Amino acid sequence: MQVIEVKNLTKDYGSGRGVFDVSFSVNEGEVFGFLGPNGAGKSTTIRHLMGFSKPDSGDTLLFGKPTFDEYSKILNHVGYIPGEIALPVGITGFEFIKMMQDMQKVHNSQLLDKMLDLFKLSQATLKSETKRMSLGEKRKLAVVVAFMHDPDVLILDEPTSGLDPVMQNNFIEFVREEKKRGKTILLSSHIFSEVDATCDRIAIIKDGKIVSQFVADDLKHASLKFYEIGFNSAKNAANFVKNAKKIESLTILKTDGNKLSLSIRDEDMNATISLLSGYEVEEFSNRRESLEDYFMKFYKEEKDFGGALS
Repeated sequence: MQVIEVKNLTKDYGSGRGVFDVSFSVNEGEVFGFLGPNGAGKSTTIRHLMGFSKPDSGDTLLFGKPTFDEYSKILNHVGYIPGEIALPVGITGFEFIKMMQDMQKVHNSQLLDKMLDLFKLSQATLKSETKRMSLGEKRKLAVVVAFMHDPDVLILDEPTSGLDPVMQNNFIEFVREEKKRGKTILLSSHIFSEVDATCDRIAIIKDGKIVSQFVADDLKHASLKFYEIGFNSAKNAANFVKNAKKIESLTILKTDGNKLSLSIRDEDMNATISLLSGYEVEEFSNRRESLEDYFMKFYKEEKDFGGALS
């Protein structure tokens, strides 16, 4: 069952800004990663999915209902963490929690206490006004509020931005627990480790357009492999690069004196080993293609990746 649907969503702000013909869906019980650098269109897509903005064209649906038209009917079933936290001023953390509980019409004190303990929000912090809280405290409060009514769907826009590494790990473990409980989760992020650790499927967005969608495990078991090779001299390394051009799938990724990095598919591995046998090799190691490797194929010509390398 498709719980989250984005169908040909377009919102054009002019000058190339916005999202253009974006389509994806998230099945019940699935964690879907929405990966891209800052400014790529992740938050714009999510604001439309939450029903905060009306598309120029296309549709955004939750539980089969159009989100802009039926936002009020959907709210209680969705937990949302915005990319930019803007809490009401003039109230304390406790008052904000109470306000959100009243809006959600759910008062689950047991789950609330669990969330406050997991994300280390102290009584002193919650008694203070929201405007006096640090960025990390505000982010933790937003996480708690998103989860405290035990929603069926979680829409998380850069959820760990501003959190320290311990809290980031706590968050990842909690998302894994929620996944086991059958929750449907859309995780928008620019943090590779966060997406890699939690997501079943992933979409990459660039300049407001989806450039790739794939199953996370397919990437982990892909036939493309990466190798680091050290030769006994820079001359031999350069000679190998020249002769390796005849191997179809072999790509030289980086050269540094007598060392180089390359990628190659399994079917051309024997030809590569045969070519290497004619050289004195001092180092040879391999690794699988990471999510970052795959992502950077789409951004390799960019000079500024924004937050993409975090």
